[in-house]
Amino acid sequence: MGEKYKNEFGVFAERPQVEKKYYNAKYIFTGLAVFLILLILPLAPNLGKTVPPPQRQLDTPVIQKMAEKDRQCIMPTDWMRANHMQMLVDWRDKVVRTNEKGAPNGRDFVSPDGKKYLASLTNTCMDCHSNKEKFCDQCHNYVAVAPNCWGCHLQEGKKLAEAK
Repeated sequence: MGEKYKNEFGVFAERPQVEKKYYNAKYIFTGLAVFLILLILPLAPNLGKTVPPPQRQLDTPVIQKMAEKDRQCIMPTDWMRANHMQMLVDWRDKVVRTNEKGAPNGRDFVSPDGKKYLASLTNTCMDCHSNKEKFCDQCHNYVAVAPNCWGCHLQEGKKLAEAK
């Protein structure tokens, strides 16, 4: 016989025997299966595929004219890959936003090896890395970022849109 319920007044009823059952189980599991298929379907064509990172082109005329020992960036390559955007933002803030142009050494950047450079994307970085399409754009497209640098720092011969 089943277990009986008890309360402060004593035993009063038997516990009902209820069959454990998943109601509408076939609809629930079918819906879950369809949901998972629809979730995975757009990803399926790319499963297991990788896109190789772009090969940077460092064969600009300026770099080719440099002696082999002088062919180095203002900072180490790994550091530049990870932090170049923050460095450019810092330069912008220092030179443009806080108006340190006139201050002594306001536009100077001193690299870890002690060399001084002008803190300028156009006049320092783009001097060596003049092939924007092969150097900058390949990596920016690969990681799907659209930096706003190019609104002011344009290639030669291109103009900003005029305000009307």
